Amino acid sequence: MFTGIIETLGEITKLEREGGNLHLTIASEITPELKIDQSVAHNGVCLTVVGIDKKEYTVTAVEETLLKTNLDDLVHGDQVNLERAMILGTRLDGHIVQGHVDTTAVCSKIEQKDGSWYFTFTYTPAKGQVTIEKGSITVDGVSLTVVDSEDDRFSVAIIPYTYDHTRFKHYRVGSRVNLEFDVIGKYVARLLGK
Repeated sequence: MFTGIIETLGEITKLEREGGNLHLTIASEITPELKIDQSVAHNGVCLTVVGIDKKEYTVTAVEETLLKTNLDDLVHGDQVNLERAMILGTRLDGHIVQGHVDTTAVCSKIEQKDGSWYFTFTYTPAKGQVTIEKGSITVDGVSLTVVDSEDDRFSVAIIPYTYDHTRFKHYRVGSRVNLEFDVIGKYVARLLGK
């Protein structure tokens, strides 16, 4: 479980294919605190640490993960949003995030307004993939509040801190991002047959 509050950015230093799997090696300031078998969210995707070497660690994404996320778009030198699993007994600053990406979306509009930014993302809706105004959404692992909500798109407002400390500063119209819809909303949608 995660909170959607990004701890830091990591840099992709190596990408290696092995069959349908992709091994990603990441340099990060949190590497010395990691251990083998630990879960870390990468752009919102929960992956297990399988190797550690000084300031770099390695995780593996299986084919199913690559098909449903933007991890296959990454290249050497790209930055990724990183968050370690939450610790029970501490504050939940974002919302409950599982690290299980539902789908990807495309950034369709970026608007700067009085020191903040409004980003609009468009996606192909499927069962259980719903947003509501003032509800929660996770974009590349970042816990956010929905500003506008339609059947196939939503907008979020990004404050300068979030813009500077996550991948949002790299997004352009056309950028592909990972989405994890609110888990409670998914259960409600399923119960209602939506």
